[in-house]
Amino acid sequence: MRSASAAGPRILRRIQEGTTMPTTLTDPKVLAAKYNQAFNSHDETALRSLIAPDARFSAPGDVRLQGKDAVIGYTSNWMKALPDAKITVTHEIVSAPWVVQEFTFEGTHKAPLTGPMGTIAATNRTVSGQCVSITRYENDLAVESRLYFDMVQLLTQLGVMPVPAKN
Repeated sequence: MRSASAAGPRILRRIQEGTTMPTTLTDPKVLAAKYNQAFNSHDETALRSLIAPDARFSAPGDVRLQGKDAVIGYTSNWMKALPDAKITVTHEIVSAPWVVQEFTFEGTHKAPLTGPMGTIAATNRTVSGQCVSITRYENDLAVESRLYFDMVQLLTQLGVMPVPAKN
Protein backbone atom coordinates (compact mmCIF):
# COMPACT_ATOMS: atom_id res chain seq x y z
CA MET A 1 0.00 0.00 0.00
CA ARG A 2 1.22 3.50 -0.79
CA SER A 3 2.13 5.88 1.98
CA ALA A 4 -0.21 8.78 2.62
CA SER A 5 2.34 11.30 1.35
CA ALA A 6 2.83 9.34 -1.91
CA ALA A 7 -0.94 9.28 -2.40
CA GLY A 8 -1.06 13.06 -2.52
CA PRO A 9 -2.05 16.03 -0.40
CA ARG A 10 -5.80 15.44 -0.82
CA ILE A 11 -5.60 11.96 0.68
CA LEU A 12 -3.21 13.13 3.40
CA ARG A 13 -5.75 15.84 4.32
CA ARG A 14 -8.51 13.19 4.53
CA ILE A 15 -6.40 11.05 6.85
CA GLN A 16 -5.58 14.06 9.05
CA GLU A 17 -9.29 14.92 9.18
CA GLY A 18 -10.05 11.37 10.27
CA THR A 19 -11.93 10.33 7.15
CA THR A 20 -11.36 7.02 5.46
CA MET A 21 -8.60 6.70 2.91
CA PRO A 22 -10.22 6.05 -0.48
CA THR A 23 -9.94 2.56 -1.86
CA THR A 24 -11.11 0.72 -4.92
CA LEU A 25 -12.40 -2.70 -3.94
CA THR A 26 -12.99 -3.87 -7.50
CA ASP A 27 -10.28 -3.93 -10.16
CA PRO A 28 -10.58 -0.59 -12.03
CA LYS A 29 -10.39 -2.51 -15.32
CA VAL A 30 -13.60 -4.33 -14.36
CA LEU A 31 -15.27 -1.05 -13.40
CA ALA A 32 -14.29 0.53 -16.73
CA ALA A 33 -15.66 -2.50 -18.60
CA LYS A 34 -18.95 -2.17 -16.69
CA TYR A 35 -19.13 1.51 -17.63
CA ASN A 36 -18.51 0.72 -21.31
CA GLN A 37 -21.14 -2.01 -21.27
CA ALA A 38 -23.66 0.36 -19.65
CA PHE A 39 -22.89 3.05 -22.25
CA ASN A 40 -23.23 0.60 -25.15
CA SER A 41 -26.54 -0.63 -23.68
CA HIS A 42 -27.63 2.98 -23.11
CA ASP A 43 -28.43 1.96 -19.53
CA GLU A 44 -28.58 5.22 -17.60
CA THR A 45 -29.36 3.43 -14.33
CA ALA A 46 -26.23 1.29 -14.60
CA LEU A 47 -24.14 4.34 -15.53
CA ARG A 48 -25.50 6.21 -12.52
CA SER A 49 -24.43 3.34 -10.23
CA LEU A 50 -20.81 3.68 -11.42
CA ILE A 51 -20.31 7.44 -10.92
CA ALA A 52 -19.51 9.18 -7.63
CA PRO A 53 -21.93 11.88 -6.41
CA ASP A 54 -19.17 14.52 -6.60
CA ALA A 55 -17.53 13.24 -9.80
CA ARG A 56 -15.55 15.65 -11.98
CA PHE A 57 -15.62 15.37 -15.78
CA SER A 58 -14.04 17.30 -18.64
CA ALA A 59 -14.34 17.04 -22.42
CA PRO A 60 -13.47 19.06 -25.54
CA GLY A 61 -15.19 22.40 -25.95
CA ASP A 62 -14.29 23.56 -22.44
CA VAL A 63 -16.78 21.15 -20.89
CA ARG A 64 -16.13 21.07 -17.14
CA LEU A 65 -18.74 19.27 -15.08
CA GLN A 66 -19.11 18.55 -11.37
CA GLY A 67 -21.51 16.01 -9.90
CA LYS A 68 -23.16 12.79 -10.96
CA ASP A 69 -26.27 14.45 -12.45
CA ALA A 70 -24.18 16.73 -14.67
CA VAL A 71 -22.04 13.83 -15.91
CA ILE A 72 -25.10 11.68 -16.57
CA GLY A 73 -26.74 14.62 -18.37
CA TYR A 74 -23.75 14.97 -20.70
CA THR A 75 -23.60 11.23 -21.39
CA SER A 76 -27.36 10.93 -21.84
CA ASN A 77 -27.29 13.80 -24.36
CA TRP A 78 -24.91 11.77 -26.56
CA MET A 79 -26.90 8.54 -26.13
CA LYS A 80 -30.15 10.25 -27.13
CA ALA A 81 -28.64 12.12 -30.08
CA LEU A 82 -26.91 8.98 -31.38
CA PRO A 83 -29.23 6.15 -30.29
CA ASP A 84 -27.00 3.48 -31.82
CA ALA A 85 -23.81 4.94 -30.29
CA LYS A 86 -21.22 2.37 -29.30
CA ILE A 87 -17.68 2.48 -28.02
CA THR A 88 -15.10 -0.17 -28.80
CA VAL A 89 -11.94 -0.16 -26.69
CA THR A 90 -8.81 -0.62 -28.80
CA HIS A 91 -6.12 -0.04 -26.16
CA GLU A 92 -6.19 0.08 -22.38
CA ILE A 93 -3.69 0.85 -19.64
CA VAL A 94 -4.58 0.21 -16.01
CA SER A 95 -2.55 1.55 -13.12
CA ALA A 96 -4.91 1.53 -10.16
CA PRO A 97 -6.78 3.65 -9.45
CA TRP A 98 -6.46 4.97 -13.03
CA VAL A 99 -7.73 3.50 -16.32
CA VAL A 100 -6.71 4.98 -19.67
CA GLN A 101 -8.67 3.78 -22.68
CA GLU A 102 -8.36 4.53 -26.37
CA PHE A 103 -11.60 3.67 -28.10
CA THR A 104 -13.59 4.11 -31.28
CA PHE A 105 -16.88 5.96 -30.91
CA GLU A 106 -19.48 5.28 -33.60
CA GLY A 107 -23.10 6.25 -34.03
CA THR A 108 -25.77 7.80 -36.24
CA HIS A 109 -26.93 11.32 -35.42
CA LYS A 110 -30.74 10.89 -35.19
CA ALA A 111 -31.77 13.54 -32.64
CA PRO A 112 -30.60 17.00 -31.51
CA LEU A 113 -27.12 17.09 -29.95
CA THR A 114 -26.51 19.90 -27.50
CA GLY A 115 -22.93 21.02 -26.99
CA PRO A 116 -20.89 24.01 -25.84
CA MET A 117 -21.72 25.98 -29.00
CA GLY A 118 -25.44 25.21 -29.09
CA THR A 119 -27.66 22.49 -30.48
CA ILE A 120 -27.07 20.61 -33.73
CA ALA A 121 -30.27 19.31 -35.33
CA ALA A 122 -30.28 15.65 -36.37
CA THR A 123 -28.24 15.14 -39.54
CA ASN A 124 -28.78 11.37 -39.98
CA ARG A 125 -25.04 11.12 -40.60
CA THR A 126 -22.84 8.41 -39.17
CA VAL A 127 -19.83 9.49 -37.15
CA SER A 128 -16.76 7.50 -36.21
CA GLY A 129 -13.68 8.67 -34.39
CA GLN A 130 -10.91 7.82 -31.98
CA CYS A 131 -11.25 8.97 -28.38
CA VAL A 132 -9.24 8.68 -25.18
CA SER A 133 -10.62 8.63 -21.66
CA ILE A 134 -8.63 8.87 -18.45
CA THR A 135 -10.64 7.85 -15.40
CA ARG A 136 -9.81 7.55 -11.71
CA TYR A 137 -11.81 5.27 -9.42
CA GLU A 138 -12.32 5.45 -5.65
CA ASN A 139 -14.58 3.17 -3.64
CA ASP A 140 -15.70 1.44 -6.86
CA LEU A 141 -16.94 4.70 -8.41
CA ALA A 142 -15.58 6.96 -11.14
CA VAL A 143 -14.55 10.16 -9.34
CA GLU A 144 -12.66 11.92 -12.11
CA SER A 145 -12.74 11.48 -15.87
CA ARG A 146 -11.23 13.32 -18.81
CA LEU A 147 -12.43 12.66 -22.34
CA TYR A 148 -10.46 13.65 -25.43
CA PHE A 149 -11.68 13.52 -29.04
CA ASP A 150 -11.23 15.44 -32.28
CA MET A 151 -14.03 18.03 -32.28
CA VAL A 152 -13.18 19.20 -35.83
CA GLN A 153 -13.48 15.64 -37.11
CA LEU A 154 -16.84 15.21 -35.37
CA LEU A 155 -18.28 18.49 -36.65
CA THR A 156 -17.01 17.74 -40.17
CA GLN A 157 -18.61 14.30 -40.14
CA LEU A 158 -21.88 15.84 -38.97
CA GLY A 159 -21.71 18.26 -41.91
CA VAL A 160 -21.82 21.40 -39.78
CA MET A 161 -18.22 22.38 -40.50
CA PRO A 162 -16.41 22.35 -43.84
CA VAL A 163 -13.84 19.68 -44.51
CA PRO A 164 -10.41 21.04 -43.53
CA ALA A 165 -8.06 21.87 -46.40
CA LYS A 166 -5.38 19.31 -47.20
CA ASN A 167 -1.86 20.28 -48.24
